[in-house]
Amino acid sequence: MAMTARQRARTSLYVQLGLFVVAVVALVITIDWATIRSAFFNFEAIGGMFPTIILVGLKNTIFYTIISFAFGLALGLLLALMKMATFAPYRWIATGYIEFFRGIPALLVFITFGFGIPTAFPGVVWPTWLVVMVALGLVAAAYIAETLRAGLQAVPRGQYEAARSLGMPGWRAMLTIVIPQAFRIVMPPLTNEFILVTKDTSLIFVLGLAMGDYELTKFGRDGILQYGAGITPLVVAGAMYLIITLPLGQLARKLESRSARTKR
Repeated sequence: MAMTARQRARTSLYVQLGLFVVAVVALVITIDWATIRSAFFNFEAIGGMFPTIILVGLKNTIFYTIISFAFGLALGLLLALMKMATFAPYRWIATGYIEFFRGIPALLVFITFGFGIPTAFPGVVWPTWLVVMVALGLVAAAYIAETLRAGLQAVPRGQYEAARSLGMPGWRAMLTIVIPQAFRIVMPPLTNEFILVTKDTSLIFVLGLAMGDYELTKFGRDGILQYGAGITPLVVAGAMYLIITLPLGQLARKLESRSARTKR
């Protein structure tokens, strides 16, 4: 007798559950857990990373993220307004900038400002925080600009026209009416962009930092050679990144949910 749709679905679920259990059991049996622990979780050997990795690495990573995102947000807003301008050259410049920095690796930008600028202009030496802010901010601005442009275009045109009809100057209507509404619309993707900037700070290690400028990835990379604990230092560095990014991810989901409820 043929099975009903519900019976077929139940049988499929049991088969999948059985295969999953078999796979998990096989994995548990075949893995060398002692080697895994010494390679990934040998925390006793990396005691020297604490509390420096928290006091220096985590602090610097957060600092680099904030200044880079702030720079990228300011420049991104300017680019978004330029791309919506009626003056064609503004649109061309904004479009060229966005396409250029979205099309090249962020690592190349870091190398350019970290090593290329001092080589091309002898005597010009930027502090690490300035190199990070400019390099990472320039790349982030290209993505933020498109996000903000979408938000600005999502604000009903009538809002701007109503403000203008009341005698409000165009620049003031844009700053006080349109832009605040646009930021509320695009807050979830901007939060995601902040997370991406946080992770991109890992590229800073190519600059060859002094101890006081170390960020999390630099601590993890050097820890592999210094402590002989396998990749445990990188596991710790990854956990530090998660301390920053997981709450931000949760915030982005809440903002998206709130935005969806508002639209309904």
